[in-house]
Amino acid sequence: MTTQEIFKKVINRIKNIFLELEVFFLHLIGLVPFHHFRRFFYRLAGIKIGRGSAIHMGAVFYEPKNIIIGEDTIVGEKAVLDGRDKLIIGNHTAIASEVMIYNSEHNINDENFRAITEPVVIEDYCFIGPRTIILPGVTVGKGAIVAAGSVVTKDVPPYAIVGGVPAKIIGERKLKNLHYKLGRARWFR
Repeated sequence: MTTQEIFKKVINRIKNIFLELEVFFLHLIGLVPFHHFRRFFYRLAGIKIGRGSAIHMGAVFYEPKNIIIGEDTIVGEKAVLDGRDKLIIGNHTAIASEVMIYNSEHNINDENFRAITEPVVIEDYCFIGPRTIILPGVTVGKGAIVAAGSVVTKDVPPYAIVGGVPAKIIGERKLKNLHYKLGRARWFR
């Protein structure tokens, strides 16, 4: 190895240690039962959080600087939001408890099992049911509903209702002119 390669490796290792410390700190902040306090530190860490949005207790983040959450959106307890690539969550969207949204995974066909990343987009007025897993590269279209416990491996069309493992279309949302508000954030959740 050249001196330049060694130096590059050392710098990369130091950056990763600081990122791990930041993520650990955010995990601790996530346990504080005061919404405004948590949101302040999440924004400080680089998460873009729209007006009126709430992130409930116990949320876990990976690389928060790549996470964008729209206005009037709720992220439930113990959600996992992966920011190793872009993660964009729209306005008026409800992410239920224990949802896991990943945008990085290992390439099982790579001889070194390297990680690959792809952005995830969840558009406006979606509902993502409890314990759903959304995998890298997925777009959930406007107004779509993802049933509890689903594993979303492919794009979900607007207004579709999907469920299962892997998630498949099981219906369609009848109302298409969506304009509701999810309501105010609870202070102590």
